[in-house]
Amino acid sequence: MLKFDAVFIGAGAAGLFAAGIAGQAGLKVLVIDHAEKVAEKIRISGGGRCNFTNRDATPANFLSENPHFCRSALARYTPQDFLSLVQRHRIGWHEKHKGQLFCDESSDEIIAMLLRECEQGAVTRWQPCSVAAVRHGTQGFELDTSAGVVATRHVVVATGGLSIPKIGASDFGYRLARQFGHRIVETRPALVPLTFDATQWAPYAALAGVSLEVRIAAGGGKARTEFLEDLLFTHRGLSGPAVLQISSFWRPGQALEIDLTPQLDLAPQLRAAKTGSRKQVGTELAARLPDRLAQAWLAEAPELAGRPIADVKDKDLDALAHRLQHWTLTPSGTEGYRKAEVTAGGVDTRELSSQTLESRRVPGLHFIGEVVDVTGWLGGYNFQWAWASAAACARALAAQRAA
Repeated sequence: MLKFDAVFIGAGAAGLFAAGIAGQAGLKVLVIDHAEKVAEKIRISGGGRCNFTNRDATPANFLSENPHFCRSALARYTPQDFLSLVQRHRIGWHEKHKGQLFCDESSDEIIAMLLRECEQGAVTRWQPCSVAAVRHGTQGFELDTSAGVVATRHVVVATGGLSIPKIGASDFGYRLARQFGHRIVETRPALVPLTFDATQWAPYAALAGVSLEVRIAAGGGKARTEFLEDLLFTHRGLSGPAVLQISSFWRPGQALEIDLTPQLDLAPQLRAAKTGSRKQVGTELAARLPDRLAQAWLAEAPELAGRPIADVKDKDLDALAHRLQHWTLTPSGTEGYRKAEVTAGGVDTRELSSQTLESRRVPGLHFIGEVVDVTGWLGGYNFQWAWASAAACARALAAQRAA
């Protein structure tokens, strides 16, 4: 039976990063992953360039039933800390939008960096390798794996969530948590396109590919959340950054409100356009909206289509502007885990230490990254949680060894 100080289950962002830190601190470390390819979710992220962090990440950019849990880890390992590591490995990077940092070349550079960090820590990696059972006793843990039985003082679960099953996502981390008595906050797809009933969506299906900046909101009162981002029409519904962002806050049966011209005070502009103009309403709308969208919108207001704007009453223009800036519609669902960037929900953080990510139920058992009930906004925030939670856990393991 092989013995290790720590076994990390999951060779994704959090697992590899934590293993490298722990290995370089002198721990004997094993990383296990059932997938054939290493860190495939990193590879496909950011359009293949990996949005590896967000310069402006704060606890306010994360969702959790226990919203203060992420504060400690995020404060102790910041976006600048990870950026410094990227720069030490001479990886070119750029800031794209709202603090989002990407590789200049390829996400493969981030994977290679994490693997080099593991090599420097003499980390053993078994992949593909499955775990059939995990047992806990007075001397620590025993794991039955497809490569043999392993003994360890610490098990770190970094298995990610349910999103994108075709690249190996599984519920293993949740099942293991339940085995040891942990509560799971109900999981759901997050950062995911929204879909609509085919009949409801019929007037807009032909707009697939149309994109524009919008203000999108869900919820009401103090629970209202809104984003100013780009929206993309699809054959089945809505996508783009605006929709991915709001999807994490949206709940089934809840309506969305969308302002299709967020930078314009539309009603006064349309009224002003009446003066000295014989242009049609559609022409004026197309000057302010993508042409296909303007035409689709007028198709639902045939009393305005084909009319010179000068002949339209102010109250009718005001009503048109209001519909465009307060478009209310209710999604029927989401595209599911197959297209979700992350999984919301997960291991209940009230049963974990915010300092060490260690279970309060089972000493030596840790949960890090996406498997935990901490979900970031779109734009590099979820990677930052992976790095921060991994660093908190690995440093705690190193401190225990040193003591």
